[in-house]
Amino acid sequence: MLRKHQILSLASSSNPQRNINVNSLKLFGFSPLFTSTSTSTNLSASPDSSLTSELPDIPSWVSKQNTGTQPSGDDDFVIPSLASWIENHPKVRLFPTKKPETPVEKITKILKCPYPSPEIVVQALNASDLSVSDVSVDQLLKRFSNSWISAYGVFIWAKTQSGYTHTPELYNFMVDVLGKAKMFDLLLDLIEEMKQLKGYINLDTIFKVMRRLANARRFSEAIEVFRRIEELGVEKDVMALNGLLDALVKGDGVEHACEAFVELKECIPLNSNTFNILVHGFCKARRLSDARKILNEMNEQGFQPCTVSFTCFIEAYCREKDFRNVDAILDEMKEKGCRPNAVTYTIIMHARGKAGEIGKALEVYEMMKKDSCLPDSSFYGSLIFILSKAGRLKDADEIFEDMVKQGVKPNALTYNTMISSSCGHSLEEKALKLLKRMEEDSCKPNISTYAPLLKMCCRKKRMKVLNFLLSHILNNDVSIDHTTYTLLVRGLCNSGKLEQACAFFEEMVLKGMIPKGSICTMLVEKLEKEDTIEAKQKVQELVPNVQEPKITV
Repeated sequence: MLRKHQILSLASSSNPQRNINVNSLKLFGFSPLFTSTSTSTNLSASPDSSLTSELPDIPSWVSKQNTGTQPSGDDDFVIPSLASWIENHPKVRLFPTKKPETPVEKITKILKCPYPSPEIVVQALNASDLSVSDVSVDQLLKRFSNSWISAYGVFIWAKTQSGYTHTPELYNFMVDVLGKAKMFDLLLDLIEEMKQLKGYINLDTIFKVMRRLANARRFSEAIEVFRRIEELGVEKDVMALNGLLDALVKGDGVEHACEAFVELKECIPLNSNTFNILVHGFCKARRLSDARKILNEMNEQGFQPCTVSFTCFIEAYCREKDFRNVDAILDEMKEKGCRPNAVTYTIIMHARGKAGEIGKALEVYEMMKKDSCLPDSSFYGSLIFILSKAGRLKDADEIFEDMVKQGVKPNALTYNTMISSSCGHSLEEKALKLLKRMEEDSCKPNISTYAPLLKMCCRKKRMKVLNFLLSHILNNDVSIDHTTYTLLVRGLCNSGKLEQACAFFEEMVLKGMIPKGSICTMLVEKLEKEDTIEAKQKVQELVPNVQEPKITV
């Protein structure tokens, strides 16, 4: 735990959608971002691999025109202290090499090609000499979780293989992939298939279905799934009801959650968590009087409001920067014998910090100590965030090191906060060393880990490091999502790397991800300025309805 003199030291310096033209995709050749990979830690880059081996091939409709993109000294630059790590890290191989491909490399190469349907993916895999015994289906599904056609194609292909059966966990993962892609007809077909397998549908399956439907604002359908839950072999109990209410609330459907609660509360025994979910929903929607009504009903039903209940109100007032009412709720908690927990204190500290009240934020830690409440990784992560935002990077570093000494292990969110802060302050070496340390600590990165690093590389035109990060992403079975593609296209456009921006844009569309209008317009405007008419037309063919750039006189 931080020493008192450290806190005093910190405090003393704190005052002052569109339609995609699929036919146009066939007009030009495309090589995918990653065609193969290796999970072996001994694999090094092949001698004939080049700088561009991990980036998508430049589309022919761009490369044959002069876009004005010129290589610079920044492209190949790697910080010397990190050169060995970057050079020796497993690379993705785009071009054929003398080294034989592993089964994982072969199947990844197949799956990275664009396919119109999962059935065509199955045909491609059947035409290969690959067997499901050669690869990890779980790894492939994670790797292509944001490309539902490839993921579902692998799933179908694998289950047709002799001697292989998907586990219930893999079925549940596939349900989530289809739900995330809003392919609900296929999802419900898969649920029917699982129903026939007996014992494959569990509460986790139901949670995933209800959550994805609610996120798509299909609230009535989510409620209908709950009504049919017993037909699917799952008990209709309070845990299932709470899962439904939680899904509706997180999908911004608190009104629907309240209606479901009224309908079902007489036939299912409730618990305190049932009421807390609704309190949270109404607080999130800034309907605090309705939240108080639920609190009163909670009392009437014999459940005492707890720390979670009051923390919902504290979070709502923190969003409004209404710290007078935050203090009032804290007093109410003490009167009713509810001790704030680490989550409560984290919310208050974070809100104070975002409001620019760094001194007040640090005082929260003193309050925490007085209450004998130990900080967790989320508390430390929030403290690091607010210190970093205030430019107090040295203090943030000390907090990061101190949490390790206190036995609180940094998690992905903590590392992501440190990496994002370093990238935001252009501390390239520090950011990459944190990623390396994360790897050494066996802390698995996620797409949020990479986003600020990719953005920094685009800004600094570090193309070799960008290639390394793209390999690192795939080797950790992290799937690039819509937001990350958008970040890459925007960042490369702004850095004058139009050829690479077009390559990522094309790959994004080929994966079925529809770019936002602002990104399309930006790319068209940049190409227009470079007088690359054909490339501009191809972008407009890929995604129709792209606005013409405004002509300024």
